[in-house]
Amino acid sequence: MDFNIPADITAYLAELDAFIEREIKPLERENDNIRFFDHRREWARTDFDRGGLPRHEWEALLGEMRRRADKAGHYRFALPREFGGRDGTNLAMAVIREHLAAKGLGLHNDLQNESSIVGNLPTVLMFRDFGSKAQRDAFIPGILDGSISVAFGLTEPNHGSDATWMETRGVREGDGWRINGAKIWNTGLHVATHDFVFARTSGRDGGAKGITCFIVPTKNDGFKIEEYLWTFNMPTDHPRVSLNNVYVPADAILGDPEDGLAVAQHFVHENRIRQAASSLGAAQYCINESVKYALERKPFGKALATNQAIQWPLVELHTEAAMIRALIYKTAWEMDQMSKPEVAKRLSDKVAMCNYRANRLVCEAADRAMQVHGGMGYSRHKPFEHIYRHHRRYRITEGAEEIQMRRVAQILFGFGSRAKSED
Repeated sequence: MDFNIPADITAYLAELDAFIEREIKPLERENDNIRFFDHRREWARTDFDRGGLPRHEWEALLGEMRRRADKAGHYRFALPREFGGRDGTNLAMAVIREHLAAKGLGLHNDLQNESSIVGNLPTVLMFRDFGSKAQRDAFIPGILDGSISVAFGLTEPNHGSDATWMETRGVREGDGWRINGAKIWNTGLHVATHDFVFARTSGRDGGAKGITCFIVPTKNDGFKIEEYLWTFNMPTDHPRVSLNNVYVPADAILGDPEDGLAVAQHFVHENRIRQAASSLGAAQYCINESVKYALERKPFGKALATNQAIQWPLVELHTEAAMIRALIYKTAWEMDQMSKPEVAKRLSDKVAMCNYRANRLVCEAADRAMQVHGGMGYSRHKPFEHIYRHHRRYRITEGAEEIQMRRVAQILFGFGSRAKSED
């Protein structure tokens, strides 16, 4: 078994580092843009007079970063070559995501906005794999050039993890559909041109079949943003949405009308393994900074690092990071050897293990970093509070850790096939 990172991935990390130093760091330092990353970050990013939404200047900076990354050939790395990408593998993306997050806060890889010089872009692949030719031609070029943005409306005010019990309904009307219901945490709608709205159109409550993915223009009559929910980490772009007699034509459906959940789950394993890698990288950053500080800080005339009370918690975290890294890399490599259906059948529990453990680790590492750094660690002059507040969300989103542990238990105790047959 060869546990070395492939040479082409290692070389690409060096290429990314050079690009960051050449193009991104200077941009980060221009016009006081560092305010978006230092102790002023939450206030610099948030327009509190506009409902807590991201400031235009902040989003414009992220847009310029993406433009430069795309021009340099990095932004679409994970996409197939037909879309200007480099056919980036799951292993490569895991290594890259960890590497970028381990650098700490910066324009190269902003944790809060899911914004990176190496993009994720799952909606492109959703249209590729489920869209008609007309839909692919209409949406994919716009998503790539930024003129089209598609949000994701699955969660509802009364239904999160229990998505098959959703109350939003789509009913046939003439050649189209009439949609009524509500969505929540419908991220990115303040700039989205369209929204994937999942609604039950047939079948029973709790059944996997009979849920449809509608492509709804956000300007349609009856589509209304009711409020933006303020969160642990501001700014917010997470609204609650109502749909009151929203009409869409028959061709505004993505994929099989009876199997919209397949669309919703299309990229779940790729997203979870990449997000786990980001959490791992951020955790390692917290560990590394704590070690560095403990060696420099000398209370009572000796380095803080000489105290076992400081050493042992960081040793525990560093050890767990190493173990999680091995599982993430192995799982990502195995994903590259399989088709999507095989991954769902054979690796979903491993992906869940990676995700929930990495998300828990980063919260523990950020908390420990605050403790090691003392009062300054608690302040916003260090990034640990921001890292904690951001990554705490992933123990709920991307599948709550309880849901992911349940998936591992299904496989471990042999309940998976039984649950599928009962459904």
